[in-house]
Amino acid sequence: MIVTFHSSNSAASCHSNCQSEERRQSFLPSAIVIGAGFAGISAAHALKNASFQVVVLESRNRIGGRVDTDHSFGFPVDMGASWLHGVSDENPLAPLIGRLGLPLYRTSHDNTVLFDHDLESYALFDKDGQQICQDLVKRVGDLFERVLQEANKLRNEYSEDMSIARALSIVLERCPELKQEGLSQRVMQWYLCRLEGWFASDADTISLKHWDQEVLLPGGHGLMVRGYRSVINTLAKGLDIRLNHRVTKIVRGKKGVEVTVENGKSYFADAAIITIPLGVLKANLIKFEPKLPAWKEEAIAGIAVGTENKIALHFADVFWPNVEFLGVVSDSAYSCSYFLNLHKATGHPALIYMPAGQLAHDIEKLSDEAASKFAFAQLKEILPNASEPINYLVSHWGTDKNSLGSYTYDGVGVPRDLLEMLRIPVDNLFFAGEATCIKFTGTVHAAYSTGLRAAEECRMRVLEKYGASDMQRPANEDLEVESICVPLLISRI
Repeated sequence: MIVTFHSSNSAASCHSNCQSEERRQSFLPSAIVIGAGFAGISAAHALKNASFQVVVLESRNRIGGRVDTDHSFGFPVDMGASWLHGVSDENPLAPLIGRLGLPLYRTSHDNTVLFDHDLESYALFDKDGQQICQDLVKRVGDLFERVLQEANKLRNEYSEDMSIARALSIVLERCPELKQEGLSQRVMQWYLCRLEGWFASDADTISLKHWDQEVLLPGGHGLMVRGYRSVINTLAKGLDIRLNHRVTKIVRGKKGVEVTVENGKSYFADAAIITIPLGVLKANLIKFEPKLPAWKEEAIAGIAVGTENKIALHFADVFWPNVEFLGVVSDSAYSCSYFLNLHKATGHPALIYMPAGQLAHDIEKLSDEAASKFAFAQLKEILPNASEPINYLVSHWGTDKNSLGSYTYDGVGVPRDLLEMLRIPVDNLFFAGEATCIKFTGTVHAAYSTGLRAAEECRMRVLEKYGASDMQRPANEDLEVESICVPLLISRI
């Protein structure tokens, strides 16, 4: 069965103004958006406002993609993206969040990769349960920044890229005064663990050349206190979204695009916007006819995708310190741990354990019950009197066939221009998502802004095809009208 989402009538050979008027009355541009995450929903919202017929095809039984606000604890818990990175009016999402009156809890004023929480908000513990004094935590934090600065100098010395891990090793060999021992070394490993968490990958895979090239917006980092669901639900209002519609084939031709889903049903439109997660594209789960160009396949294969998961533990009461982050230091970054304290930010008695990289992949091999017990065991090491959780939630972004990874990061030897290559349209196929954003890679506002960009590219291409580029307003015009500046609600209890 083929569902058509556009129609157009052409007059016989007539060159009068009547022909133009008839085209205006009969022309119905159309697009299929694949994926109902932030990129897909923002693209569909913009195209609908530009008078396109739009259908959104989503493989999951919910919208949001890698944004997933769960309410099973009786309060919102974001099991995917949960921060606004760049708490300022310069963030593309700020006007929408402000208008909705959604509160943010600022975890840091610092606009760096390394410190998405202010140092005084950490409570670090050794594995014997002893809390580490803040003076040592701050001293080693400053030292770790110095080590990274020295590592960055190696960019000019070596023509080829190398991993962060190798660069740190070279620095410590050359500058033995920067080496730490005992407790200080374990704290240093914890900072490396946090750095790995930002990229959702291990230090031996992260590019020295590009690790700090992402554009970080001013304002620091803010936790979405009530979750991201309200934001995407607002954008999705009134859209034609087909859930449980897993796309298996995309055929492009001069007349349009035909998209087939798992049950055999096909949809036809003038163009398609593809917002499928990069991990899914890498797995070749969707057949393209004709095949995508070699340069596009090179971009898909080359860009790195990391995995960070969350294990949310819900407790009957609060028995932990009133800080934002609880950390467990160890002899290796792999065996370090950290917990986000939701109670500090939201008032709800929950801790979020956040493994990344190889540790995240190893934990995904466990059952949800075993994973929650593993996380709780890490907590018991530092808080022996911890009470058992009354409930738990476990994410599986690395193995979930709808994502196959959390977000993009700069891998060793991977040129950043591959991100731009992933963005570039192929005929009437347009691409959006955080992996297509060279400035804000890996963020929700990257997904949102690339959806708007792809919508405008799609609008222009389709209307030019029919010689009607003057007939419709820009795809993001309504969003700009709606973007009245409302102050963000920011707290720091």
